[in-house]
Amino acid sequence: MADKPAKSYSYRQIVNAWCMYDWANSAFATTIMAVVLPTFFSSVAGSTLPSKVVATSYWGYATSISMVLVGLTAPILGALADHSGKKKLLLSRFAALGIVATALLVFVSTGDWLLAAILYILGHVGFSGSLIFCDSLLPHVAKPDEVDQVSTKGYALGYAGGGILLAVNLLWIMKPGWFGISSTEMASRLSFLSVAIWWAVFSIPLFKRVPEPPAVLEKGESQNLLRGAFQRLGHTFREIRKYKELLKFLVGFWLYNDGIGTIITMAAIYGAELEIGQTHLIGTILLVQFVGVPFAYLFGALAKKLGAKRSILIALGVYVFVSVFGFFVTKALHFWILGFVVGTVQGGSQALSRSLYSSMTPKAKTAEFFGFYDVSSKFAGIIGPTLFALVGQAAGSSRYAILALVPLFVIGGILLLSVKVQDGVAVARAEDAEMGVQVSPTA
Repeated sequence: MADKPAKSYSYRQIVNAWCMYDWANSAFATTIMAVVLPTFFSSVAGSTLPSKVVATSYWGYATSISMVLVGLTAPILGALADHSGKKKLLLSRFAALGIVATALLVFVSTGDWLLAAILYILGHVGFSGSLIFCDSLLPHVAKPDEVDQVSTKGYALGYAGGGILLAVNLLWIMKPGWFGISSTEMASRLSFLSVAIWWAVFSIPLFKRVPEPPAVLEKGESQNLLRGAFQRLGHTFREIRKYKELLKFLVGFWLYNDGIGTIITMAAIYGAELEIGQTHLIGTILLVQFVGVPFAYLFGALAKKLGAKRSILIALGVYVFVSVFGFFVTKALHFWILGFVVGTVQGGSQALSRSLYSSMTPKAKTAEFFGFYDVSSKFAGIIGPTLFALVGQAAGSSRYAILALVPLFVIGGILLLSVKVQDGVAVARAEDAEMGVQVSPTA
């Protein structure tokens, strides 16, 4: 879809359109990544596997594979997007991949664990890849003094959107007869199709209203797209030392976000292994979604008072408690309590990480730098699910695996504590000035 000029829309309309992509894609995060597909994989697609522990492990391996695929390509794709000025085009291609793969999950049935894993991997690649380019638009969309609030608003809308569709999916699965659906299995399969439709429809505002930031070429950079992208990437690597604070943040984020991501992707299937009923599992994740809406906004307000870094550190302390408490979960009530606590910090910690990183990113290189951001999260994300799978298989239970997440939050928090944010911002603004990039977005 062709862009209209930025002046056709107000600043708030552009911000709201950008935030709506969080609303659109979060249905994948809830129904596909966190709730329905993991339990469907365990009880239906993977029902022919030797045990539920094996199904849990295979799910972890599928998650790790998808993260490797995105992580290997993210930096060069980001550099290509910056060089060509086609962030939205690449966003649309990855979103289309995710939407189509998600829609095809409707055909997965009993014993189709391999097909389910392949489609999940493709869907996850599309989902994760699209977020690189969506996130890279944040510094261009939000005013510098509103970046934390815009990011948290996006996460809040994401929780609301993902939660609303999940609530509908929950009704289908619990009461399929009310909707003329033949069985719970078919209701689950139709929920996958509903995610694809939701994702496609609510992505339209971003493509219609958010302007494409212009490409800014570095001195001596080739006009050839691929050659220019590699030149840009090479230049960044050669000067990587000057982004010292950004690098410290990335390593810390690498660790603590790995823990957060593992909890998101493995929580439902961990609960299924503990024989907590599907209704409780889905209901708990639904609780996380709706608790996450006000608490995401709360973290935006907290960042105004304490700063993004301190607010994230508070959230990491809560995650340490979650990891320890998760070891002792034995019944549904425990799982509901755990879900509520996770909901208070999940959106805020991720939204403020995104905005904190964007504030230390040169605007001419946002897609490239968010490619590195995604690499740090995806390659780190290999550790958590793989560790979860290996420890679960070795111990015969995933209880012990959840305790292994504690060091990720602690060490990641210590590294975050050492980041001098203002120094990182100063380096980014100096880079902008050198390349002649305007700091304030066009409203």
